[in-house]
Amino acid sequence: MDVDYGHELVFGTFLTPTIDQVDRVIALAQLTEQAGLDLVTLQDHPYQPRLADAWTLLSVIAAHTQTVKVATNVANLPLRHPVVLARSVASLDLITGGRVELGLGAGGFREAVAANGGPELTAGQSITALEEALAIIREVWTPEGGGIRFPGKHYTLNGAKRGPAPAHPVEIWLGAYKPRMLALTGRLADGWVPSSGYTGPDALTAMNKLIDEAAVEAGRDPSAVRRLYNLSGTFTGSGGFLQGPEPLWIEQLTELTLTEGMSTYILASDNPDDIRRFAEVAEGVKESVTAARAAAMAATSAAANAAGSGDVHPTNNRTAGSAVSVSAPASATFPVVPTPPSTERRSDVQVWDESTRPTGPALDPERTYTPYQLSSGEHLIQVHDHLRAELEQIHDLVEQVAAGSMGVGAARSHINTMTMRQNNWTLGTYCESYCRLVTTHHSIEDASLFPRLRRADDRLKPVVDRLQEEHLVIHDVLENVDKALVSLVSGEGTLDDLRAAVDLLDDTLLSHLSYEERELVEPLARLGVM
Repeated sequence: MDVDYGHELVFGTFLTPTIDQVDRVIALAQLTEQAGLDLVTLQDHPYQPRLADAWTLLSVIAAHTQTVKVATNVANLPLRHPVVLARSVASLDLITGGRVELGLGAGGFREAVAANGGPELTAGQSITALEEALAIIREVWTPEGGGIRFPGKHYTLNGAKRGPAPAHPVEIWLGAYKPRMLALTGRLADGWVPSSGYTGPDALTAMNKLIDEAAVEAGRDPSAVRRLYNLSGTFTGSGGFLQGPEPLWIEQLTELTLTEGMSTYILASDNPDDIRRFAEVAEGVKESVTAARAAAMAATSAAANAAGSGDVHPTNNRTAGSAVSVSAPASATFPVVPTPPSTERRSDVQVWDESTRPTGPALDPERTYTPYQLSSGEHLIQVHDHLRAELEQIHDLVEQVAAGSMGVGAARSHINTMTMRQNNWTLGTYCESYCRLVTTHHSIEDASLFPRLRRADDRLKPVVDRLQEEHLVIHDVLENVDKALVSLVSGEGTLDDLRAAVDLLDDTLLSHLSYEERELVEPLARLGVM
């Protein structure tokens, strides 16, 4: 599967509503909002007295927050009559100004449901009851029409009044794993919410396919069904799905978004440190996905233009009628042009000998590339352009502060226009954020991209090894910037020391990025490992 439905990315938490720790649950919900996440969800097990009632606690959480949405994950239908549930959802949505969504399930733990007076249903009957409930809930939310009459097998309405209508079009997300439930999701639901503990990433393709096929058969666009994912993982692991530091999570969730169409990620954790780190993951995934989508759109647009014009486009070497391939000309150039090395050096220090850098295999002048393949190299250059632009602004800022031409107020206003914004700006926090950005980019390459390139073409091993060695050198250069900042704040250093450290970072990083693009844009297209 290679699908990106284009949904806006949403990130949230899946909290345990323990009855004797409700104050802590509310605090974690507030932390979810403060960290910049979008959604707070709670499990719903009305037969379990150690857990707080989900709708009661969600209402309190909504009252103690301002922006996050709240949802059940997922509501236990057999113990929540669909008419009452629909009105509970609509009421809270109205009170919160449209901050409620509905996760809904057919009802697991059937014995516990029956023990608490709920219906004793088979698995098949539970799915039929769920389908009826979907229809009833949406009828209740529809203000037009007379009394609701519904002669179902499990629910019968005889003139039930409609309303209230929710403040916004509430989405209904189904927890589904088996084929019949997945088909129901494709036909009728607004979202699908599995958990990684039950459905690993390797199982998503087949299950998404069942949802898509059912949607198409019902006359729906598969993209109408949002794909959510409850995540279990650790930031201290050493490999595997979500078993490692933030860069690993960013890389894996970006891939799921672009290849499986997943767009809402919900962290199952009651650990505040995990929530804070997940917020950093969310920002990284959003940036990566935005860049990938932009590259894909550019490639698609260029291909369409080439196919429709009937002309040769010398600027990108795309030939008329070649929406699926681009020929490398006989001179062995490549359609994606790497950024040339800078001709200006700002520092007298050289941390490596550029003449000893190995090179990869020569270009094949007869090889062709699809626009999709070319987008991998374009994406790498876009990421590097972001790093270059931010680096230039750091350099300019240091010069302006050193020259005394920028006051604190003007500096703050200037920083607020940058890509990486800070709530409380100082020169130090901005530079620290940049160092974190570079380190994260290098960590993703070291953990994912470079090993793939080695496996795909062993001729690239010397190049990849050299790039990783340079990452270590750049890390030391970044450390020197940090030391210069600390010295400046303590009064032991000067702006000249900081300027020298930033100048060396400028020379070193620009040289490295140019070398990486020169050696990798073609292999990325040829090997398809981005």
